[in-house]
Amino acid sequence: MAFWGGGMGGGWHGGGGMGGWRGGNQGLRRSVDAWDDEELGAAYNHEVVVRLLRYVRPYAWRAVLATIGVVGGAIMLNFQPALIGSAVGAAVRGDEEGILRSSVLLLAFVVCGWLFVYLQLVNAGFVGHRVLLKLRTDMFAHLQKLSLRFYDNNEVGRVMSRVQNDVTSMQELLTNGFLTIFGDIIGLAVIIYLVTSRDLELALVTFSVVPVLVGVTFVWQIYARKAFMRVRQAIAIVNSSLQENVSGVRVIQSLSREDVNAQRFDALNEDHMRANIHAGRLQAAVMPMVELLSAAATALVILYGGSQVLNGNLGANGLETLVLFIFSIDRFFQPIRELVMQYTQLQRAMAGGVRAFEVLDTEPEIVDAPDAVELEDIRGEVTFENVDFDYVEGVPVLRDINLDVKPGETIALVGSTGAGKTTLTSLILRFYEVTRGRILIDGIDLKQIKRSSLTRRTGVVLQDPFLFSGTVKENILYGRLDATDDEVIEAAKAVGAHDFIMRLESGYDTMLHERGQNLSVGQRQLISFARAVLARPRILILDEATANVDTRTEVIIQRALRELLRDRTSFVIAHRLSTIREATRIIVLDKGRIAEMGNHEELLAKGGIYANLYRMTYEKLGEGEQPRVLVE
Repeated sequence: MAFWGGGMGGGWHGGGGMGGWRGGNQGLRRSVDAWDDEELGAAYNHEVVVRLLRYVRPYAWRAVLATIGVVGGAIMLNFQPALIGSAVGAAVRGDEEGILRSSVLLLAFVVCGWLFVYLQLVNAGFVGHRVLLKLRTDMFAHLQKLSLRFYDNNEVGRVMSRVQNDVTSMQELLTNGFLTIFGDIIGLAVIIYLVTSRDLELALVTFSVVPVLVGVTFVWQIYARKAFMRVRQAIAIVNSSLQENVSGVRVIQSLSREDVNAQRFDALNEDHMRANIHAGRLQAAVMPMVELLSAAATALVILYGGSQVLNGNLGANGLETLVLFIFSIDRFFQPIRELVMQYTQLQRAMAGGVRAFEVLDTEPEIVDAPDAVELEDIRGEVTFENVDFDYVEGVPVLRDINLDVKPGETIALVGSTGAGKTTLTSLILRFYEVTRGRILIDGIDLKQIKRSSLTRRTGVVLQDPFLFSGTVKENILYGRLDATDDEVIEAAKAVGAHDFIMRLESGYDTMLHERGQNLSVGQRQLISFARAVLARPRILILDEATANVDTRTEVIIQRALRELLRDRTSFVIAHRLSTIREATRIIVLDKGRIAEMGNHEELLAKGGIYANLYRMTYEKLGEGEQPRVLVE
């Protein structure tokens, strides 16, 4: 089965316009808040880490090299204060050889440190991007298998956020987060070892400010978490508003809403600006505080250590020890600063991992039975036996549907909005499982047919034709990639699309804009018809377009419809009276049940729902006018 039409929002009818602006932007704001309230949680989630490491396993040797780089870099960097202290001690003693030795070792440590950091960055980047590729590929493939019920319950923006933002946050964690934290811990361990092994008493003086630092950091995290969350919420609202305004620009301009929407967008931008300023103030407060504590520790070391040197309590190498401590203080507080900043990234990555793996763990509702069969060449008979369906348990959408459609019949589905027309056709394609009863294709229960073979023999042409960015030819080929150029042209000629295609700048090689916006509505419909004809489905679902087109295009479209429906079992959600009249049978749905069945003349003679719809259609027209579209 291939789609030869439009998007799937709200059934198959994509909702457009500026609905997000109804009642201001509060609905949008609440929606984004609802997404982000769960964004930050625990800074460590064991299950997420274990599953993430499974993705790292194929590149284990690269991960080992990155880890070696982290450990080596941390050691090379944090042993440098000891070498500087040794050089100072040698200078005090007048030991030229000692000065040279310390200088050469310091240079060697710097060069080796650079090599270790290079080893870390290259391999961590490789692993992170490979995992990013694999995760996104897995999520995309899995999303293709999930049933429409998943998309009914999850906004497109939320799904996109899972694939893009959440996966990226995990990639950043692998590339920078884990290794940075590990390196900081190694660095702290080296510094603590150096200072405590040299002079425990002076080390305790150095560490005396740590309790204050821990308290300040704890309080800061409480406020920072809320502030940074608000920044993300604000930018999400701005991006959503921007996307909505760009998508709905035709509606905006047609209703002269430019100034009003600009004012509202400015308000959202200002909100984002204020959120960033507030977060910036918090950021500006904590870093100087850490620097202040670092300076306080340095002052304490100089004050206490200096007095100890003068008193001779630090021994012959007292000045060397004091220099080591002074240079070690910055090395001690630098990883603490980085760990403070990594905390929020850890929270975001863990929460992103939970949500991303939640998508991967979602089981497809529609799965093949173990004994499912391949659907070979079919006649196209479709049977509904006592079919009920609920989207939500206890809320019926279809009830007691019994219908036997012979091969080659065209069934026009008619009824008011919400009567169940789209739902009925969705069940034929097995987008959802029936609640009760069964549907058969050529006498075989849908549940016993491999879905891949079902989709190869069924097709959908939607009300709003969806064309992809690419050439006209590529769009026609979308349902059958192995077709020849001659077959593409033949399909286009069959539906009356060839002539206008040849008038385009590059004919069949003309590049189409997003959703085919550089074509008219009628032209997009004809290309979607050509796509369907080329794919040769035996069973066709057609949601007939209601858009107004000129008389000539209307005639071409009607001819194309006849070609499209010829020799196929077709279910048409019909709007054009010409299509309804030509249908083999008309099924009138009312409140989820089949209320009437028959051809045009039979249903008019009954004087029921169909006759009332037909009469209301005429009442809306002026004298002498002929109805084109049936009122629903």
